[in-house]
Amino acid sequence: MVSGRGSRVVLETLLDCLLHPGWFAWGCKVGRVTNPMNSAKNSTDPAELFNLPEKGDPTAFIALLARAESAVGELASLLGPLAAAFVAEGESLYLVGGPVRDAMLGRLGHDLDFTTSARPETIKAILTEWGEAVWDTGIEFGTVSTVKQGQQVEVTTFRADLYDGVTRNPEVTFGDTIEGDLVRRDFRANAMAIELLPASDGSATLKLDFHDPVDGLKDLLDRTLDTPQAPEVSFRDDPLRMLRAARFVSQLGFTVSPRVKQAMTDMAEEINRITVERVQAELDKLMLGLQPWEGIDLLVETGLAAHILPEVPALKLERDEHMQHKDVYAHSLTVLRQATELEEEGPDLKLRWAALMHDIGKPDTRELKPGGGVSFHHHEVVGAKLTRKRMRKLKYPKHVIEDVGQLVYLHMRFHGFGEGQWTDSAVRRYVTDAGDLLPRLHKLVRADCTTRNPKKAARLQRTYDQLEERIADLSAKEDLARVRPDLDGNEIMQILDLKPGPEVGKAWKYMKDLRLERGELDHEEAVAELKAWWEKENG
Repeated sequence: MVSGRGSRVVLETLLDCLLHPGWFAWGCKVGRVTNPMNSAKNSTDPAELFNLPEKGDPTAFIALLARAESAVGELASLLGPLAAAFVAEGESLYLVGGPVRDAMLGRLGHDLDFTTSARPETIKAILTEWGEAVWDTGIEFGTVSTVKQGQQVEVTTFRADLYDGVTRNPEVTFGDTIEGDLVRRDFRANAMAIELLPASDGSATLKLDFHDPVDGLKDLLDRTLDTPQAPEVSFRDDPLRMLRAARFVSQLGFTVSPRVKQAMTDMAEEINRITVERVQAELDKLMLGLQPWEGIDLLVETGLAAHILPEVPALKLERDEHMQHKDVYAHSLTVLRQATELEEEGPDLKLRWAALMHDIGKPDTRELKPGGGVSFHHHEVVGAKLTRKRMRKLKYPKHVIEDVGQLVYLHMRFHGFGEGQWTDSAVRRYVTDAGDLLPRLHKLVRADCTTRNPKKAARLQRTYDQLEERIADLSAKEDLARVRPDLDGNEIMQILDLKPGPEVGKAWKYMKDLRLERGELDHEEAVAELKAWWEKENG
């Protein structure tokens, strides 16, 4: 059963669907629903990743409905008793929002959001009986949560909230209809619902009733983000929705409608109403998405980035030193894209942030060369400082700030390798300074090669191959991952007759630098070098 403005189109295609043995209709299993996550590794093509039907396909509506039915149907034994419990109380229960969208995209996860006509007290009573544990910290907003068989379940009473236009915190008002609840949501593609109805014969199956009052299914097929209400109204209610738009562009490969993009541009300053913590959370989701460069580009184009990440749009003002890119900004987005293509174990937040921020020191280090051209000496040093400063303002954890900053700081170190043969000492220092970040640094440096000259690109990659070979050779001889002085702190104190204090630290650092410079020394040679250094320091 299908309800809403999109119903007529869906029902009109039902007969066509039944005549196409490759598809299965809503409730009629016939085949050809594939798992979209079986696509090529690191694919950034949403059509490929989600196996979306071609635009204009007359069976497209039914294909996505069928995929959703299949995904929800796999949970029938779990959700059937839950739906029955609500119906027994005279209430309705709907899977709603993101899970419905994701079910149609073939990626339904373990977080299930529901809405219901039931009031919070009734929800809590039902979930207490059905679930394994219950959390009611959001009950004043109509939300009660539970977990069962690994599924996170959140159930919220129909909402018809009122916003004051100052904060994003609404005056919570409970609604009476599913249509009213859906219309208040952020985007039409997130404003679909599936009502869960227990089978009349008492079997462990579900009847599903699809609700789409704002044509969210059409937006999903068109891969478009648009708001149920006028975007100006939606974003004034909750400016965070503008960041969510950029996040969905990144995660789903969608584009925003012209009116949404215009509203984001006109209302960019409204993002300052949102707490830094919420901004950071959305930025992380964006950066971990399918196409983070597209999400960032939307933030820059609409002016939102100027408020939350100003160092990035500032890059548009600078041409790179080789004059081969439109601007440093375009280059940075390319590096971000190429870094994602080098990931081996899923999205790497630190690598992606480093790729985006690696050149943000260039505007502050720009220097005109005699006779033309431009240079950005030590932009990696300045960029590392700016990166740490921005990420601290965004309240990132200390380990994220330090690691991303260090990657930015080190990303130019390799370029000295191509100008001449590095000593073993230089290779050791490269590895030691990178530490656990070395695999990420390898990827960042390779991603930073964006030249359009095929010969130059091949030469740079070949040179880095040689550096990695040098690292591997030295690692086979020396444990570079654990470079330590040939004498530890206790030995230093005993040899120099010192008590714990700053002098021991200085001596330890000298011995470590010596280890990096000359490699492993035998014990007698190390002792002799330490004593010679101490005499020179205190002579």
